[in-house]
Amino acid sequence: MKSFKNIILVALVTLLLSSCAKIFYSPDSRILASKQELIAILPPNVSIAARKKVDAEALKEQQKTESLNFQKEIYAWLLKRKMQGKIDKEIQQIETTNAILKKAGYPENPMTTSEICKTLGVDGVMSSAFGLSKPMSNGAAIALTVLFGGGGATNEVRTSLSITDCESNKLIWNYEHKISGGLGSSSSRIVDNLMRKSSKKMPYFIK
Repeated sequence: MKSFKNIILVALVTLLLSSCAKIFYSPDSRILASKQELIAILPPNVSIAARKKVDAEALKEQQKTESLNFQKEIYAWLLKRKMQGKIDKEIQQIETTNAILKKAGYPENPMTTSEICKTLGVDGVMSSAFGLSKPMSNGAAIALTVLFGGGGATNEVRTSLSITDCESNKLIWNYEHKISGGLGSSSSRIVDNLMRKSSKKMPYFIK
């Protein structure tokens, strides 16, 4: 009976995490993706819901930290699949991507996707956004719960992942999903959940 209950629980959790996903891909997404050789993972746009008594500058720094964490996790996830032969794209090192963008003044200096493509010298860019109800790190989440109260155990995360083809300057694929994680949620768990589900329709993956 206990085993049966566990199976039901896993099924319900899986259903919850896989629901409400929205997918867009252009009819020629796989054709355009197949022509790309070098792709870059842009720093994710991370927003954390503001709370009373939370310093705006501290929140801004937390968002920068989370952005780098998510970017590293996406890069590591894709690199692992490349080693497994599931994708055949070269992935620009994020240190290189970030250094070039910083030198160009991005994101303080707004740039179009076309300008970013030319600046980085890549064939495709992967952009993402994460909207968090709380910081991902346990310490920060616990501190907020202690200071400001509330149930605090659930962190709702709104995620979005997009691929733009540089040659055609065209959005060829987009995946949006909302997931919920407990207090122990981490950027690696969120990214793993997002990438495992989105990769089923991602044009970079070899079928």
